[in-house]
Parts: sequence; structure tokens; C-alpha cells
Amino acid sequence: MRLDHLAVVGTTLEEAVEHVEAALGVPLGPGGQHAKYGSHNRLLGLADGLYLEAIAIEPGVTPQERPRWMDLDRFTGPARLANWILRSQDLAGELALLPAPSQRIVALERDELRWQMTVPVDGILPFDGMFPSVLQWFGRVPSDSFAPTGCALLHLTLRHPQAEDLRAALGRVLSDQRISVEAGAIGMCAEFDTRSGRRVLE
Repeated sequence: MRLDHLAVVGTTLEEAVEHVEAALGVPLGPGGQHAKYGSHNRLLGLADGLYLEAIAIEPGVTPQERPRWMDLDRFTGPARLANWILRSQDLAGELALLPAPSQRIVALERDELRWQMTVPVDGILPFDGMFPSVLQWFGRVPSDSFAPTGCALLHLTLRHPQAEDLRAALGRVLSDQRISVEAGAIGMCAEFDTRSGRRVLE
């Protein structure tokens, strides 16, 4: 598996977008709606085929399934970097490598995009959300249409009290020198190289 994208969550999409733009100094592009989970997003292309997503519950939209993905139903507080997502070439075959047996594969679509993604039955990802979702794209991927932004991910730091266990679980599916795990209060922090210098997003 390899890193696909990072997600900033807000109680509103406007808050999530403002948080990203203030941190990185770059405007986000358009996104879309996810009817299955009643959410909407905006996107920012990064170097190396990665991207950043600002996401929130879409007001007035009833989701087709609950609980929502990315633990959106329980989200409170200021907008923050709260999820990260891996890409698999064989999601069904690699599902057994993931630490939560309650995870299921959900088929999703938005406009011309088609993908499958792991969504926990209770909506809560392993290790209090510090373990990533995993998806598999079919056909076009979002990064195919991003304009250059001058932003590149330098490092992603994950913090959790059970750092050793999280590190071991990630080691079964991912090898990426940009990602590290530290013991501490639950959270994550990403460092980026941008046209205006190094920026931090939490």
C-alpha cells in the first residue's frame, strides 16, 4: 500500500477549508458531494500524486448510510488534520492485513470517480482514528486533474499512547520514510514544503 491523501475535518466545510488555507497559504480547488455519507469536500493537489482533502458533513443532506465515514458523526471542536488514507491495488485481498476485523469494504462514487474504501462498522478507525482508511481506485484518480500548487508533503507524524502497537500495525501494510509514530496524546501533524517555505498543518 502507499499514501493516497490526507483529510482535514471541520464542523463545516468552510472551517476546514479556512484551516488548510491559513496553514499552507494556498487556495483549495473544487471538490464534490458524497451522497452515501452526506458529506462534501474540496481538494488541493500535492507533489508525488498526493492530495489534501477538506471535508465535513453537508448541511441538510440525509446520508444513505450511518455511521458516516471518517467518524464525522462524532466530530467536534476546531477544524484539524484528522484522517489519512492509503491506496491499495487489491483491497479485498489485503483487507486481512488491517487491524480491525469490523472494517468492511464500501463501494463509492462521485462524478466520474469510482472507488472502494474501508469503513468501520461503527465509523471509528483503529487506534482512535490514527490508523488510516484504505481505498482502491477504479479508473481515473483525483490527482489526474490537479494543477501544480507547489506543495509537497515532507513528513506526517502520528501520536498515540499505544505507539508501538500502532507502529507495528502500520508496518504490515506500509513503508514510507515520511511517516513516523510517536507516543503521546492522540493526534497528527503534517509538514509541507510550499512556495512560501515550510508550513505545518495540525
